[in-house]
This record gives sequence, C-alpha cells and structure tokens, in this order.
Amino acid sequence: MTSSSLAREAAEAKHVRVTGDFLVVALRDGRTVSVPLKWYPRLAEGRPAERRNWELIGPGTGIHWPDLDEDISVEGLLLGLRSAERPESLKRWRASRRAANKRMEPTRSVSRKRAAHS
Repeated sequence: MTSSSLAREAAEAKHVRVTGDFLVVALRDGRTVSVPLKWYPRLAEGRPAERRNWELIGPGTGIHWPDLDEDISVEGLLLGLRSAERPESLKRWRASRRAANKRMEPTRSVSRKRAAHS
C-alpha cells in the first residue's frame, strides 16, 4: 500500500497572469490556481501595465506588484484567502493614486496662453 507523505513543501509560483476577471498563478509543481480578481481590490483597480509588472517573492512563495504595492502569498491563494486589507487602508491607497494621477496630468503653460492671445 502506498500513501502520501505528510511532509509538506511550500508551493511556489513560477508564472502569473491577470485577466479582466481572474488572477491566474502557475505553480512549479504543475498546478494552476485561479481566483476572482475582485478578491484583491488593488489588482482589480490597477491598469494593465501595472498588473503585468509583477515579481516573485523569494523562490516564488509570494507575488509582489511594485506599482500597486500589493503582495499575495501562494499559500493564501491555495487556502482561498481574499485580501485582508482594511477599508481605511484601501481608501488611503486610492486617494494617493488619485493625487499621483493629477500630478501627471499635462498642464498648459502660461507662456502658451499669452502667445495664443497676442
């Protein structure tokens, strides 16, 4: 009779893909984990380029999105854990993104306005 070993190795990610609706993580052992994107508000609200900019934490025990300041553990994905971020924290993050986006908006220079009216 054969039985599985009770020894447990940490699952490790090797590739990550974020679609319009899902976070899909390919693991080194051949499994693929897919969870609803809405479980992770920062990812759900991120732009496609921000979602594509991910890096593995350590040997793949977690995933980090530097542009979104988001970290998700593979173990948490396997356990079906949603983001545990508090509403106040998410609100501050959203406000900081709005402020950063406003700073990046182009403004018309005063000299151009004057030249246009001359």
